[in-house]
Amino acid sequence: MDFWGTILVLIRRWYVAVPAFLLAMGAAFFAYSTIPITYSTEAVLVLTAPTSGGVTPGDPDAPIPRVNPLLNFEHGLSVASSMLISVMSTPDMVAEMGVKVDGDPAYAVTNGTNNLESLATGPLVFVKGESTRPEAATAIALKVMDRVAKELELRQKQVHAPAETFITIRAAVPPTTPTPQYGRKLRSSAAALGLGAIGALCAAFAADNLAGPLRAYRARRPRRGRPGDTAEPQAGELATAERGT
Repeated sequence: MDFWGTILVLIRRWYVAVPAFLLAMGAAFFAYSTIPITYSTEAVLVLTAPTSGGVTPGDPDAPIPRVNPLLNFEHGLSVASSMLISVMSTPDMVAEMGVKVDGDPAYAVTNGTNNLESLATGPLVFVKGESTRPEAATAIALKVMDRVAKELELRQKQVHAPAETFITIRAAVPPTTPTPQYGRKLRSSAAALGLGAIGALCAAFAADNLAGPLRAYRARRPRRGRPGDTAEPQAGELATAERGT
C-alpha cells in the first residue's frame, strides 16, 4: 500500500488510530519521567617513565642522563596502559570495585575510544564514572583512579622491576564536574513512541480489514429471525407430527 492509501486508512479509522497514538505518547512520557538522569564525570591518567630512564646504571659513579618524562613516551608505556585497561575491565574487578547489578554507580576504563583492537595507542588511561547521583559518579571515578595506581605498582613488583625504574601515573585531567546525561531518557521515550506509533498503525489496518467481514456478518444475522422465513423442519418436529397422525 502506498503512502496516500495509508493516510486514507488512518482517516477512515481515526477512532482507532488516535486513541492508540495517544496511548503511545503516554507511554513515551511515562518512560521519560520514570528513567532517572545519569551524571557522568571523566578523568585522564598519564603514565610517565622515570627521569633516569628505565634502566639502572652498572657503575654507581657514572653520571645518569636525566630526561623530561613528557618527552620520554616509549612503546612500553602504551603496553602498560593497555594492561591496566584490561585489568580494570574484567568482571571480577568490576565486582570488586563495588559496581552493583543495576549499574549504579558504574565506571569505564578505556584508551579514549571504543576500539578494543587498538588499546596500545599511548600512555593515557581514560576513566569515566556514571551514577544517578553526582557525588557518587565522582566517588567511583576517584576510587578507580586510586585502584589503577595500585595495580600499576603491583604489576611492576611482580616482575621484580627496580624501584628506581618504576613507571609513575598521575592525573593529567582530574575528575570533571558531573554533567547530566539525557541520552538514556531520550532513547527510551523515542523507542516507546516509535513502537506505539507502529502499534497504532497496525491497529488501524486491522480495524479496516475487519470492518468489511463484520458488516457482512451483521447484515446476515437479522435475516434468520424475520417473520415469514421458511426453515426446514427439525427431527423433533417430524416425530411430533407423526405421533399426532
